[in-house]
Amino acid sequence: MSQGPAPDAHHPAGFKYTRRVHFSETDMAGIVHFSAYFRYMEEVEHALWRAAGLQVANIEKTGGWPRVSASFDYKSPLRFDDEFDVAVRIGHVTRRSFRYDFTFTRGEVLVGSGSITAVCSTKEDGRLRAVDVPQEMIARLRTAAGQ
Repeated sequence: MSQGPAPDAHHPAGFKYTRRVHFSETDMAGIVHFSAYFRYMEEVEHALWRAAGLQVANIEKTGGWPRVSASFDYKSPLRFDDEFDVAVRIGHVTRRSFRYDFTFTRGEVLVGSGSITAVCSTKEDGRLRAVDVPQEMIARLRTAAGQ
């Protein structure tokens, strides 16, 4: 991870993550496959949790933070070996869920933006049940995201 450019319309404030496109993430045209952006968002999510001193994978207790929504708006393609930045912020928080907001850039070019909404859950008798989001956890994630 490295710090990206100063915040502006294409480089919003937030936790910054820098990555390079791997060949296996591209399609036959040499462009990053649309599904890779969702894996990138999850990779950045995990890096944010680590920066906050947290672990996302406490499946015994949480059931794995199930997703209830995921989206991505594509603006410009990424290609093999491109270096790009992702900024993530904690968006809307409800009693039992919260949203990550992601912005992807390659230099000064806006690649796209996306979001993932996760539900706080617990696993009881093999079933997931939504529970209240721990406010301390949200505070730590927001701090790590510079919010």
